[in-house]
Amino acid sequence: MTSLLDVRNLHVTYSGSVGDVPAVRGVDLSLNPGDTLGVAGESGSGKSTVALALLRLLPANAKVTGQIMLEGEDVLQMKWGRLRAVRWVGASVVFQGAMHSLNPVKRIGDQIAEPLLIHELAKPDQVGARVAELLEQVGLPASRRQDYPHQLSGGQRQRVMIAMALACEPRLIIADEATTALDVMIQAQILNLLERLVEETGIGMLMISHDLSVLAATCDRVAVMYAGRIVEQGPAKQVVHEPAHPYASALSAAFPKIGDPASRLAPRGLPGDPPDPANPPSGCVFRPRCAVVETVCAAVDPPLWPLRPDRNGDSDRHAACVHVGPGAEAAEQGRSSSSGSSSSAEETSR
Repeated sequence: MTSLLDVRNLHVTYSGSVGDVPAVRGVDLSLNPGDTLGVAGESGSGKSTVALALLRLLPANAKVTGQIMLEGEDVLQMKWGRLRAVRWVGASVVFQGAMHSLNPVKRIGDQIAEPLLIHELAKPDQVGARVAELLEQVGLPASRRQDYPHQLSGGQRQRVMIAMALACEPRLIIADEATTALDVMIQAQILNLLERLVEETGIGMLMISHDLSVLAATCDRVAVMYAGRIVEQGPAKQVVHEPAHPYASALSAAFPKIGDPASRLAPRGLPGDPPDPANPPSGCVFRPRCAVVETVCAAVDPPLWPLRPDRNGDSDRHAACVHVGPGAEAAEQGRSSSSGSSSSAEETSR
C-alpha cells in the first residue's frame, strides 16, 4: 500500500535576530489511508511546526528541508499553483485557535463556502445546502451560517473550523488541537465524527493534541515529540499506557487516572523546562530532566531504536533512549559500575 503521507528527515529552522533556531530536527512520519496518527508533546516540542510544514504554511523566515510526500508527490517541490490545488482538497488543516483563524467580518457560512467555490466543487446554487450539511455534521444548526464569528462561543468556532476542513472532502486531515476548546460532550461527538469519516471514507488523519487520553482512544499510532524530534512512536495504547522513553512516561504520568486517588490528588509533573532550541544540551536533549539518566547520555544522542525487535530487527515500536537501543548495554554497565563503587565505599567505611 502506498503511504498517504510519508515525511522523511524533516528539518525546520527559524532565522531571526539571535541566529538560526532549529524547531524540528529530523522527523520521520508515515500515515496510510484509513489510519490515524497522533502527535503528542508539551508546548515548544515542535508538533504544530510539523503540522504547518506539511502544507508549507510556515512564515517566510522558516527554512524547511527533507521530504514531505503526499500521495507520492513532494509538497516541498510543488509549484504554487499545484500547492493551492492540493490545499483543502488533498489535505486540510483544523487550526489551533479558531478565533484567530476565522475572518471576523465575514459570516461563517460564507467562509465555509469559500473553499468549495474556489475549487469548483459545488455550483453557487448548491453551496447553501452543502454548508448546511457540514454545519449539522459538526453539531451546529444550519441557521448559524448567518452568524459572525463573535456571535459564537469558542467551542462553536472550533466546530466551524472542522466544518471548513471537511468541506472539500480531503484525503488527509491535519487536526491541530482540534478539540481543545470543546466541552466533553461535544468533544466526544467531534471525535466520533472524525473516527467515522476515517472508517467510512478511508481518509488519513494526523491528530495533534496534548491530551494523551484523546490520542489513545482515537489514534492507531502515537508519536511523542520532545525538543523538535520524535522520541517514541508505536501503537497508541502501548505508547500511552506502557511508555518506553522516560519523557513519554513523564508525559503519561502527568495526567491523573480515573479511579486512582493517588494520581488524582498528586499528579506527577516533570521538573525543569524544555531546552533552549538555540542552545540544546550535548548528548540526549532530555538528559537534564531525566530521572534515569546515565553517564553515557552526555555523549550519545540516541536515534529511534526498535523496542523488542524480531529476528529481522523489525518492531512496531521505537524509542530514542539508551535504555532501549544498543546503548542499553553501556548504560547497564555504567549502572553496575556505579553500584560496585558504592559497595566498595561501604566496605571501606566499615
